[in-house]
Amino acid sequence: MLGSPRHTGLMARSRFVGDPGLTARMTLVMFLLGGVFVALIAALMAIFASNGGVGIAMLIGLAGIGVAIYQWYSSDTVAMKAMRAREVTAQQAPELHAMIDRLCTMADMPKPRVGIADTSVPNAFATGRSPDRAVVCVTTGILGMLTAEELEGVLAHELSHVAHRDVLVMTVASSAGIAAGMLTQGAQYGMFFGGFGGNRRDNNNNGLPIWLLVLVVSLVVYAVSFVLLRLLSRYREMSADRAGAYLTMKPAALASALQKISGEINTIPHKDLRQVSAASALCIAPAVAGVSLNTLTSTHPSLEQRLEQLAGIQAELGRPTR
Repeated sequence: MLGSPRHTGLMARSRFVGDPGLTARMTLVMFLLGGVFVALIAALMAIFASNGGVGIAMLIGLAGIGVAIYQWYSSDTVAMKAMRAREVTAQQAPELHAMIDRLCTMADMPKPRVGIADTSVPNAFATGRSPDRAVVCVTTGILGMLTAEELEGVLAHELSHVAHRDVLVMTVASSAGIAAGMLTQGAQYGMFFGGFGGNRRDNNNNGLPIWLLVLVVSLVVYAVSFVLLRLLSRYREMSADRAGAYLTMKPAALASALQKISGEINTIPHKDLRQVSAASALCIAPAVAGVSLNTLTSTHPSLEQRLEQLAGIQAELGRPTR
């Protein structure tokens, strides 16, 4: 069931099963968000040009590019800080390192750095701009809750994110939404303090306030980015479940881990969940309790969908070969 060590496109060379659907979706999302970002800058230039503020639009464009570069370069450190995690050596966490060593050997991929976050919330995530710069992090909560087989399934899931390079795509693609969010805040500031523009006029040639036009454009861009990233995020989680299950050949162990994690998260106080909420989209399970995940706004597929897929893989692996 294992794929060839060589994969094309955005997937790193490893023995994780390939997923052309994921590669196609990542490419499409990057293309669409790139187009949205260009349209955003063009619209802002048009808005500010009529008010003598072309330079402001150019500065916004440069700021957006800067956000993308920063997101790409520091994605590993940002996520680790958000989770209050620390990198650990093989001497500090020998069993965890040994398990990741074994999985990386099975997958024929570089070993990422290993981290632990001191929180009771059971979760795990992977981040980093490349397989050589990746970090796989688990929480102390998940280490104390799962069996060795279940933890192995979770780690295989996270390592598949590294091999698929979907963490990098998610990180860079989120830049359009971040830039739009910054513009939304700026537009609200302009609403209260007199608007934008080199000549400080409040209205454009059509009589509409500049801050209102900027607010509408930025909200549209943010909404498009929001929907596209969540659609990609849900698919990449299903892909990682599938790839991790085929690598370990133990989909039932991953299914059991997901059930334990989801059940435990629903019992954890909201104040503790807030610690990991900033990196929730990167985690194997969302750090959200008491809400339905069958919505367009969810970053993860529902537990039922994930368990159904893993049950199908378990049935497939259990069939006798002819």
